[in-house]
This record gives sequence, C-alpha cells and structure tokens, in this order.
Amino acid sequence: MDLIKNGWFSEVHDLWPGQCFSLKVKEVLYKDKSEYQDILIFESTNNGRALILDGIVQCTQKDEFSYQEMITFIPLCAHPNPERVLIVGGGDGGVAREVQKHPSVKEIVQVEIDEKVVKASQKYLPFMAKGFDSPKLTLKICDGFEYMKNHNNEFDVIITDSSDPIGPAVNLFTESYYKLLKTALKPNGIISCQAGTVWTDLEHVKQTMGHCRKHFGNVKYAYSSVPSYPDGQIGYLIASLDDTNDLRQPKFTFTERQLDELNVKFYNDEIHGAAFVLPNFVRRELYK
Repeated sequence: MDLIKNGWFSEVHDLWPGQCFSLKVKEVLYKDKSEYQDILIFESTNNGRALILDGIVQCTQKDEFSYQEMITFIPLCAHPNPERVLIVGGGDGGVAREVQKHPSVKEIVQVEIDEKVVKASQKYLPFMAKGFDSPKLTLKICDGFEYMKNHNNEFDVIITDSSDPIGPAVNLFTESYYKLLKTALKPNGIISCQAGTVWTDLEHVKQTMGHCRKHFGNVKYAYSSVPSYPDGQIGYLIASLDDTNDLRQPKFTFTERQLDELNVKFYNDEIHGAAFVLPNFVRRELYK
C-alpha cells in the first residue's frame, strides 16, 4: 500500500477510525519490509524525521522526547534504586538514550525482535539511536517473551517500548505478558508499558490494566502530550510489585543543573506527579 500520496503521509488505520494524522513529506529516506513489519523513514517539513511502522507513526524528531522521557523516568524515578534495567522493544534507541542518563542505572539489557529497525534507526535517526552507544547497554536481537522466560528475578525496572497492538507487538498487551514481567522483576520491581490513548480506545486501556492487575497489586495509568500520536496524547501503564510504593511520588529528583546537562526536555518531578492526574471520565473507568 502506498502510504504517501501527493506529497503527504497520512496515518489511516482501523485502530482510530474516522480520523487520521498527516505529515507533509520532504524526502523519503528509507523504505523496506522486514520479517515482521513495513518500515518507512522520511524527512517531514515540520516535524523533522519520522519513523513509521506498518503505517503508524512511532516517533517524529519534533516531539519524540516527551514519550521517551516519560516512559523511562516515571518508573526509574519511582524506584528507590534502579540499578538493572530491561528494555523490551525500543528499536529506535530512544528509550536506551534516556535510561542511561539516570545516575543509579548500572546495567541496561535491551531485547528487540526486528534488527532492521535498529539498523535503519542507526543510519537515519542518529539523534535517537545514539542510545545504543551507551557502555551500560547490551543489545540482544531476540523475542522479549523468550528472553524473559529464561531470566527470573533479575531486573529492577522493565520498560516495554512497544508499537500499537498489531503485528509483532500484539502479544505485549496480554495477561501472559504481564505474568512474564512479574517473574523477571526483583521483589520491589517496577514496569512501564506503552498503554495507548484514552480518547480513542478507553476500553482497550481498561482491558490492558485488567490484565496487569491479575499479577500486580499496584497499577497506575499516567499520560503525556505527544502531538504526533493519535489524539495528541499517549498513556503509560506503571505498576510495582511493592504495594506500598506511591508511584506518583518520585524517589529520585533531578536537579535543574542535571536536567540541563543531561538534555532532559520534558520530564521533571512536578510533571511526574501531574501525569497521574486523570480526567473524571477516565478515572471512573480505570479505578472504579
């Protein structure tokens, strides 16, 4: 299917019927089909470079930092001492770029199933893929499910940077996946997962949280604004094996100097807490 017509890319998909997000294309940089998905990278006129998987925007250069920082620093800063971190997915390198900034993190393992996404990102999205250059990181090209089956009680934080629930990412929203996450965590471990938008599919968010609650007693939903995602918003499912941990309160706070030196553009301790403040219609559905 030709995703670019008359110089415009339009994100038309059954996941959000009746609406689409469009970007004017300046130049197509990369187009290929891997074993798992269609991959497209182009330079847009307003948002810089964009990564598209199976016709869905994964990130644009203009606003990717909001998603990368929030899915990363909410769980890392909610944990008292996150030394060992697992990233599932994240083939563009953005989450790895942010995880390595946290001073407590000593070791990062990343498992990504699609090597073509990694290589394309390294060539065309260097501002994100520089996360792969961290000496803290070990990158493994493999299935996250299979990896966690063989690694129990090993990680303080697990971040699932997945695409939407289609194609290779569909299994990352199931109850069995949250069961695996639980076994791979240390006793007070925390998970963070991409959890969709409440405006387009609140029922899916509610269902995903239900799957998680069967294995975690402490489950919260947070969100941030990302203009190039559907409805301009994306959610994060944050859960801990420690029922006494108030996930809304950061245990570690960056100083203003650290935020500047580490080039943290979106996240801070005030936004951390505010991200969990939900509109009434969402709160009633997710916490009733």
